[in-house]
Amino acid sequence: MIGRMSFMRLKAIENFLLDILETVVISLSIFIVVYMFAFTPHEVIGQSMDGEANFREGQYILTDKVSYKFKEPTRGDVIVFKYPGNKSLDYIKRVIGLPGESVMIQGGKVYLFNDQNPAGFRLDESSYLSDEIITGGRDFLKEGKKVKIPENNYVVMGDNRSQSADSRSWGFIVRQDIIGKSSIRYWPPNEVGIIDTPDF
Repeated sequence: MIGRMSFMRLKAIENFLLDILETVVISLSIFIVVYMFAFTPHEVIGQSMDGEANFREGQYILTDKVSYKFKEPTRGDVIVFKYPGNKSLDYIKRVIGLPGESVMIQGGKVYLFNDQNPAGFRLDESSYLSDEIITGGRDFLKEGKKVKIPENNYVVMGDNRSQSADSRSWGFIVRQDIIGKSSIRYWPPNEVGIIDTPDF
């Protein structure tokens, strides 16, 4: 009787351990699939996005790699992309200019020209930039110079304009270099939330 009880106890422990192992394997498989095909975690490094939307150094975000397979990036989206100067580096910036538009920096503000607004309009960035932020021209997007954005290309800028290396310096972002849209801020815990796209 004692031998049978010990055997049953061992069998119960074995079944319990197998259940745990099965759960771990399934969980890891789901994580790997989600990581490879749906979301990728990224850490915010540097101060280039440190603006009203609070993308501060040390924050962690999840980048949605699926949405842009079904739709194009829109103005105001915060995206992660391969840096044109070194494709092994991932950068995070905000989409400002869309394919086919023209962009101009003048008087510290961004102006856009498109089919709906051929005379141009000043981009209202008040939902993610403070009034004190000045957008200065750089080597590529010079002050007062209107630049046409080619098809399949985007203009991106950091929210902390004085500290951001972005399209003003090194030009357009090609569509295929966009990894995905920053969708969720998951660290630190007190700043967890969905990353909204401004309504223009």
